[in-house]
Amino acid sequence: MNFKAIISHQREFFQSGATRSPAFRRAQLVKLADMLEAHETKLLAALHADLRKSPHEAYSSEIGFVLGEIRHALRHLTSWMKPERRRSPVLAWPARSHIHPQPYGVALIIGPWNYPLQLLLSPLVGAIAAGNCAILKPSEFAPHTAAMMDEMIRLAFAENFITVIRGERETAQALLAEKFDTIFFTGGTETGRAVMAAAARHLTPVTLELGGKCPCIVCHDAPVAITARRIVWGKFLNAGQTCVAPDHVWVDSRIAPALLDAMHHALRCFYGEFPQHSPNYGRIINHQHFERLTKYLRNGTIVRGGENDPTDLYIAPTILTECAEDSPVMTEEIFGPILPVKEFTDLDEVLAKLRGRPKPLALYLFTRDAAIQEQVISNTQSGGVCINDTILQIIGKDLPFGGVGESGIGNYHGRSSFDCFSHQRIIMRRLLTVSPEFRYPPPQVSLKWLKRLLRFLG
Repeated sequence: MNFKAIISHQREFFQSGATRSPAFRRAQLVKLADMLEAHETKLLAALHADLRKSPHEAYSSEIGFVLGEIRHALRHLTSWMKPERRRSPVLAWPARSHIHPQPYGVALIIGPWNYPLQLLLSPLVGAIAAGNCAILKPSEFAPHTAAMMDEMIRLAFAENFITVIRGERETAQALLAEKFDTIFFTGGTETGRAVMAAAARHLTPVTLELGGKCPCIVCHDAPVAITARRIVWGKFLNAGQTCVAPDHVWVDSRIAPALLDAMHHALRCFYGEFPQHSPNYGRIINHQHFERLTKYLRNGTIVRGGENDPTDLYIAPTILTECAEDSPVMTEEIFGPILPVKEFTDLDEVLAKLRGRPKPLALYLFTRDAAIQEQVISNTQSGGVCINDTILQIIGKDLPFGGVGESGIGNYHGRSSFDCFSHQRIIMRRLLTVSPEFRYPPPQVSLKWLKRLLRFLG
């Protein structure tokens, strides 16, 4: 495939100004929503084929999520596009200054396999709303969903506006060798480094949505039953293959036995005695990740789960205890249905350990104590924090989602998606009448008076 020609055609279309008008952007967002709804049955089947997602989970976390982003963008697009007035410097008086959001141009969006529809099309909503063209690279590890999105996009949009390019790692590397105006990548931290290095060759701005080991802290005052249900739901959604899933739990030793019992009960309520037979429990994406995950089962004591079936890519929801802190399951991002649980007696020690690790995409804390909440917030860093629940912090359209450090660069969702694909262009308009002479050489005032003047003007 001739990537240069596709990018050139998209850049030519963008430079024609066709994508800039509010009417065009609205029409494309409506078209994307219509195509999602028209292809809903096929998309649900594709997500089931790739990840064994149930219709309820697939719709709520993939199709419905993107439709919600589209509806939000349509409601607020006019206000997002409106120039924002800013105060001009006194020295420029009389003048008016505004921030004009300006689309970058041609965007490359590279999606992952764990939420193969949501994490490719949700950024696309922002790219369209901001007035960009886009090339989409879906994950080859979710081939059924990638094929359906390719078909859907080809039917809905012209190639010089939005194009899907399928292929394996070599295709992504070839695309990254080309010059784009912005790159949006969702995936692992190591691949994120490679994307950033490739973008640096062209000084292309990047948004990286990565991952990390999202910790969950459960204090002694947390109500055990509801805490267990919320942790189990967030951890084992999509068979644990969620970037903001709780990666491991630190629980106060005073309630550790009760929490383990409650999590066991929650698992039985959610997925039955035999989760492999549950229509609501997913599968591992491929054999490579299955092999990686089953090695973690040897890193601790299995207190729940552990069963696995390579022919079905099934790993039971598993809880581990007695995991050494330097073991792979405690040092590598798990990204699967295995949950290590560690006990603690001193919260300060836990916080010190977390500060010594890469900053995670999310941090979870369960406690009613406002002082403890402030202590944890003040003494940790993470992309986001959710207190007394899991996952829900990423679904708010008015809440920016993104990482920090090794968990990512930049934010999106809602207005943040629009801003992510926009350059904030400053425009100042001055009159040609007033022009103070003291700004021009030779100096009109002493250095002493210049300092006073600048202090006043500042």
